[in-house]
Amino acid sequence: MTLPLDDLRSAVGAEHVLVDADLTRSYESDWTGRFSGRAGCVVRPSSTAEVSEVLRICDAAGVPVVVQGGNTGLVGGGIPAGGEVLLSLTRLDSLGEVDVAAAQVSAGAGVTLSSLQAAARAAGLDFGVDLAARDSATVGGLVATNAGGIRVLRYGSMRAQLLGAEAVLADGSVVSRMAGLAKDGTGYDLVSLLCGSEGTLGVVTAVRLRLVPRVTARCVALLALSSTQAAVDLLPGLRDRLPSLAGAELVFADGIALVRKHSGLPAPFDEEHPAYLLLECADRVDPTDALVEAVSSAEGLLDARVASDAAGQRALWAYREQHTEAINAEGVPVKLDVSVPLRSLPSLVAALPETVRAVAPDARLVVFGHVHEGNLHVNVLDAGPLDEEVTDAVLRLVASLSGSISSEHGVGRAKVEWLGLSRSATEIAAMRAIKDALDPRGTLNPGVLLP
Repeated sequence: MTLPLDDLRSAVGAEHVLVDADLTRSYESDWTGRFSGRAGCVVRPSSTAEVSEVLRICDAAGVPVVVQGGNTGLVGGGIPAGGEVLLSLTRLDSLGEVDVAAAQVSAGAGVTLSSLQAAARAAGLDFGVDLAARDSATVGGLVATNAGGIRVLRYGSMRAQLLGAEAVLADGSVVSRMAGLAKDGTGYDLVSLLCGSEGTLGVVTAVRLRLVPRVTARCVALLALSSTQAAVDLLPGLRDRLPSLAGAELVFADGIALVRKHSGLPAPFDEEHPAYLLLECADRVDPTDALVEAVSSAEGLLDARVASDAAGQRALWAYREQHTEAINAEGVPVKLDVSVPLRSLPSLVAALPETVRAVAPDARLVVFGHVHEGNLHVNVLDAGPLDEEVTDAVLRLVASLSGSISSEHGVGRAKVEWLGLSRSATEIAAMRAIKDALDPRGTLNPGVLLP
């Protein structure tokens, strides 16, 4: 495969076409260290027009393109398989003025989540999606995977925040729907179609986003519970009694122990407990009393800590948010992001240890997740050469519970083999037909999402 390097340099500037291995290395491996590959070159455009020209050049030359945002993905979707042009969108970092009246803002694909949040909050508003990788994750990547995070319970996933998008199709043509209309019934919703497509249908270069009211009065509680079932049973009553409920995160003793090992945090309680539910309420008035009243008589409650001050809230959130960092500090994990119907979440948690042990006896299992969505992040350490066997066993267990092999991280390259567990042959054929219509040469992210 001959790369059109001179044409690419003309399109974006020679300094933004990287070919030296020392310069491309940081783009060629994901941050967990599990996925890596060699890019033919790394191209860093700074505008939609430059992305358009790059894709026109690559499509005409028959050169595949891998699209990468902040490189915080966990399924290998933004990592080259071998020799592709890697299109980095981090320079598309323009952030428009917040439209306070409409509660909207336009953001380039390379804008980080933390920058977006800061701009919204400075204008008295907020953004509905939040996650631990906020300082590195970019808007484009959030859209590509329909990211969820810790506020889905209240605001929904990334698709719910999208009011418009600008994207470049494989042949370089540009689709732009950036007016931010609250209502638009003119045919197919291409913006929603692009969200979650993992860069296989087009390269999202900018988006128009919905903002939400900023609420600064918060309360965080860490509940020690008798079981996962107790956490699931508690949730309906909390939703009914606490309209301020913004987050409900499930963690376990082994995960907290790992976080403590690498962070030096003290034990949250005098003794370990079977399950922990981290709750956050956010309102315009202090929600502490309402939260305490709602959980005080909960069945299965063994202990609780409540924080209404910012420092105390950060300390409680650390037991949840530092899970990923602590897990990665132990080695390269098999990371599986799955979801099941909420009623099946206790069954999944109960079955996972034996499922993993049956194929990888020496592996260590650490799980945590978003209880409201039945979304569990399954992390398996020390699987050695058995990572594919572990993946197969876990995903088949999830499928047997009518679950999804990917809740919010995408399919990427890591889960393509198992797509049929969550999508029927008819659905996959329809997805393939859409891919073929928008990218007939297979230029964009080959091997990602679809075989």
